[in-house]
Amino acid sequence: MSPHLHVRVGVDVPGWQEAIRAACTPLVAAGVVEPRYVDACIDMVRRHGPYVVLAPGIALPHARPEDGVVGVGVSVAVLSFPVEFGHPENDPVDVVIAFGSPDSEQHIDLLAALAGGLAEGLADRLRAASDATEATKLVQEVIEGV
Repeated sequence: MSPHLHVRVGVDVPGWQEAIRAACTPLVAAGVVEPRYVDACIDMVRRHGPYVVLAPGIALPHARPEDGVVGVGVSVAVLSFPVEFGHPENDPVDVVIAFGSPDSEQHIDLLAALAGGLAEGLADRLRAASDATEATKLVQEVIEGV
């Protein structure tokens, strides 16, 4: 079964917490994660710093499976305007990719697929996408088979 996928482009948020909420909320709506998962993602950044900002302009907020993950899903929010997460080198962020998986093997597989896609220019292609349909196809290609 392929992961649930939701992609939005042109998302307006005032800050990093709202950026994480914007990326995570579709996963809650789809029943992939419980509402507490969103708070756990935000809390992870509060406690451990902006480690989720993995590359210039790109954040991958996530929390542990026991923080309320029910299924496998990826949700992308391409922001209209970048926001600061507090990362010394990779701020500001304009592509936020939230994901969740109920077990560590799927978690690692999903993270590896996303990291591979990002290494091959996924974020720039998402920024250039004309709409959510085009952006969704780009992400589908990356996570296919996970």
